[in-house]
Amino acid sequence: MSLYAIGDLHLSTSVDKPMDIFGKNWAGHEEKITENWIKKINKDDTVLLLGDISWGTKMAEAKSDLDMIDNFPGKKICIKGNHDYWWGTVTKMNSMYESIEFINTNFYVYGEYAICGGRGWICPNDYKFDESDEKIYKREGIRIEMSIKSAIKAGFEKIIVITHYPPTNDSLEPSIFTEIYEKYGVERVYYGHLHGEESFEMGLKGERNGIIYSLVSADYIDFDPVKVMD
Repeated sequence: MSLYAIGDLHLSTSVDKPMDIFGKNWAGHEEKITENWIKKINKDDTVLLLGDISWGTKMAEAKSDLDMIDNFPGKKICIKGNHDYWWGTVTKMNSMYESIEFINTNFYVYGEYAICGGRGWICPNDYKFDESDEKIYKREGIRIEMSIKSAIKAGFEKIIVITHYPPTNDSLEPSIFTEIYEKYGVERVYYGHLHGEESFEMGLKGERNGIIYSLVSADYIDFDPVKVMD
């Protein structure tokens, strides 16, 4: 039994959204993901999916992508990405599949660890950040903190956080997110969203203030889920 992570699957089995316009490495990316997943993931493993799962804008469009994921081996734990417009209520979505579970302000148990998290958002001083982002940024911080608090209230001391957005701006400055992770003694943070060599450099990686940060967007890890732990 092992735990893996990958972000930004960007599946589009029912909509016309080819990803190779974003780079040659995206050509045939669904086949790459399928091949790597089948080769690596067993039925007793768990895979963390860090948002931007489907290009479908409604559940009717996203369902074939979720069905595809459901047919893959292992348990899948999902958070929302900025392109997951099909996302509905967690209660309703969690009733759809036995092998897929969705996280918002709740958490998932993996052994002695609680898997917490949420979408996140771009951070202040990011080159794209404006006044309209401030409210969403603070709201996403509250939601992630609620997820962590619910795990701690349930007695968990070991916390892994998964988010879609990076935890800092492109200058790697502290944020409300890094402050929350340090406040509650989070051990590891996994995130996606960043694509392309230039963007990869803007992601916080490695250990900072006792927390290990890892970028696992699909193209960064060559569409091959990364092992988090056994």
